[in-house]
Amino acid sequence: MFSGLNKIIKNLLPKQLFYRGLLIVATPIIILQITISIVFLDSLWIKTTKGMTRALAAEIKTFIDAYENDETNKEFVIILFKEHLRFNIKYVENKSFPKKLEERWYSPIDRSLRRELKSKNLEYWYDTTSYKYLVDLKIKYRNGYFQFFIPKDRLTSASARVFALWITLPAFLMVAIALVFLKNQTRPIIKLAKASEKFGRGEDIGEFVPSGALEIRKAGYEFDRMRKRIIRHLNQRSEMLSGISHDLRTPLTRIKLQLALIKDKEISKKLSEDIDEMEKMLNEYLQFSSSTSTDKNESFNISELISRIVSNYENNNINLSQDKKVFFNGRKNLLQRCFDNLIGNALKFGSIVNIKQEKLKNNIFITIEDNGPGIPENEYENVFKPFYKIDKSRSESKSSVGLGLSISSDIIKSHGGNIELGKSGLGGLKVKISLPL
Repeated sequence: MFSGLNKIIKNLLPKQLFYRGLLIVATPIIILQITISIVFLDSLWIKTTKGMTRALAAEIKTFIDAYENDETNKEFVIILFKEHLRFNIKYVENKSFPKKLEERWYSPIDRSLRRELKSKNLEYWYDTTSYKYLVDLKIKYRNGYFQFFIPKDRLTSASARVFALWITLPAFLMVAIALVFLKNQTRPIIKLAKASEKFGRGEDIGEFVPSGALEIRKAGYEFDRMRKRIIRHLNQRSEMLSGISHDLRTPLTRIKLQLALIKDKEISKKLSEDIDEMEKMLNEYLQFSSSTSTDKNESFNISELISRIVSNYENNNINLSQDKKVFFNGRKNLLQRCFDNLIGNALKFGSIVNIKQEKLKNNIFITIEDNGPGIPENEYENVFKPFYKIDKSRSESKSSVGLGLSISSDIIKSHGGNIELGKSGLGGLKVKISLPL
């Protein structure tokens, strides 16, 4: 039960740190404001309004009792109440008394006035909305009624509005200050997250300068140290591979020369093919390693890129369906190599290739299907491993070194995307690529 409730609460809470921090700051302020307002309304304003209304009802009852006394000078009583109690009183004779009274149950003034007049057994009618500073009150008397125009400050305290103003303005001010501070605190975290995302895609982020609170700065410093270690490792790997390439080319050339002197041409041919394959593997991997470190991100029309690759094959069996003018920010040369490699593989093992490229929300989806022999489902993960070959119909060609899908996967994932294999509708292999915009 509690775990389910906890899950519901987590789903309702905001996901971003800025809004969670704002909720932590704003919630106590709002609860405090509501508590103070309820206490003020209940203990001060409502009770004060009730006391003032009770006194007013008693004064009206006193006036009517004094007016009914035959020995009293009626005009003098009216003048006396007008001068000392600020009552504007008029007796309307032989006129029907209004019966319909608009009930405003949410108004403390109306509720208190209605309750106190009833307690004095008076037949009444009042209007608290038509005049800004006055209350129009009619009290039934004989064949007519008394009409009282009473100042509203005789019924309620004006300090309620002042209190509401002074309790609301500081709350808004505190929330505004909290917004500024929270924005300043979350900005370094967002900056660190963006730098990590760019670096994860292989982009050059330049010199990263940590900022913000001590803990955030520490995370930034550690990220920068990690980034420099990774860059140093990649540079060392590239230098090592370049050295290997340079060192291996000379003995491979010598072996080729020695093979030319072997009289047994069949053995010489087989060994030469193996050496050629070694050279191809080495050159392909070195080329990929160097290109990933030198290519820079740029904005380009990915639809035009795919269309150009397809047109270069000059093959009518390639069917292309795409959204026009979809722009993407990435390393153009690497993506061209990836798509070219996948389309080339599809043509190598199949005769019909269907390519579909579409933009959905914030992603680009590219699907390449062929009618070739396909790949067994249990080999989907293995074919992305470097130098891995399937010893079946799809790997008979000696021209393959087992790096095509591995390089394509690295290129797509370095752009923050994903590549999946599946069963094609044509009976062969389906390659589905997704790239975030």
